[in-house]
Amino acid sequence: MTSRARALRPASRFPLPASRALLNALLFALSLSTAAASAPAQLPTKLSDSAFWKLVTDISEPGGMFRSDNFVSNEVTYQWVIPDLLRTTKPGGVYLGVGPDQNFTYIVALRPKMAFIFDIRRQNMLTHLMYKALIEQSTDRADFISRLFARQRPTGLDSASTPEMIFAAYASVPPDSARFRRTITGIRDWLVKTHGFALTDDDLSTIATVYEAFVTWGPDITYNSNQRNAFARGQMPSYAALQVATDSDRVHRSYMSTEARFRALKELEVNNLLVPVVGDFAGPKAIRTVAQYLKDRKATVTAFYLSNVEQYLFNQGDDARNFFENVATLPIDSSSTFIRSVFNFMTAYPRSPMVGPYLRGQQMLASMLEQVKLFKEGKLTSYLDVIQTSR
Repeated sequence: MTSRARALRPASRFPLPASRALLNALLFALSLSTAAASAPAQLPTKLSDSAFWKLVTDISEPGGMFRSDNFVSNEVTYQWVIPDLLRTTKPGGVYLGVGPDQNFTYIVALRPKMAFIFDIRRQNMLTHLMYKALIEQSTDRADFISRLFARQRPTGLDSASTPEMIFAAYASVPPDSARFRRTITGIRDWLVKTHGFALTDDDLSTIATVYEAFVTWGPDITYNSNQRNAFARGQMPSYAALQVATDSDRVHRSYMSTEARFRALKELEVNNLLVPVVGDFAGPKAIRTVAQYLKDRKATVTAFYLSNVEQYLFNQGDDARNFFENVATLPIDSSSTFIRSVFNFMTAYPRSPMVGPYLRGQQMLASMLEQVKLFKEGKLTSYLDVIQTSR
């Protein structure tokens, strides 16, 4: 064959190895594309501000009322079950809870990938947004306390300070009105301008009211500080007392106990992975919407902190049944755990032999799977049944 004939040979006559390499590369790229398209969604490692706010609004139900402002927990022993939880639950799932900041302590102990906080009060959701703004802006624990209570930071506090040292240092520091005005403005701007959350004027007014209560009462603020009855206020543990409390092994577990725990909480907040919503445990939307969101992402609930909400549900028509039917829609496994708070037992069951142990309050645990099964079998018909089947 002449050189001219060779030059006119069709372009498809490339050497075989090059053609095969090109074909393999195309097939590999196609397989990656197909796998990506068919792969199930996973929990996010970070949510955009718009995605976070869409979750808050899409999940939330109309707000309701509760008898107390519930600024902080009134459960002195809420940390006691953490050692047991760490032995029986799996890390990396999803945490569900109710109420104010005691959830933070459970979250930093269990280290979920994501958390949702339900509460029938819109005020609770807004309080969590207040916390979000303050936590995200704070450099460390002492700075956070300075912002939360509008008090000048005492000298000598650093990353090694114990919670006892931090609250002892702040005990004699008075509130600062100028700091209060700067901080409440900073909270509003952080939420509305930095994050772009569509808060109403009423929402911002509620946040200001909550923040004013924290500043007025300082680290001594309690569950019902705004009650006029001073005796009732005095029966509740303060924010400071709860932060220096320990678990049943005498280990400090609160989110304020170490810088590492505070940073873990801050990371979730910065990544928009702690989502507070307005939700009724017995409502038709909030829990079920979260359930579908988690199922779509192949996620499992690690723990669900209930406080003593069931005490009210069992006294309100079909609310207990609606709640357990809602729980049954959640993705749970054999390690998924209810965390309950049991107290005021004398009022609920004055003749029960269990009054003594639970009069002052106690945390209890129960398998979510087993409890749903018991309810379906008709074996959980009262709040007493719930308690007697918990540990």
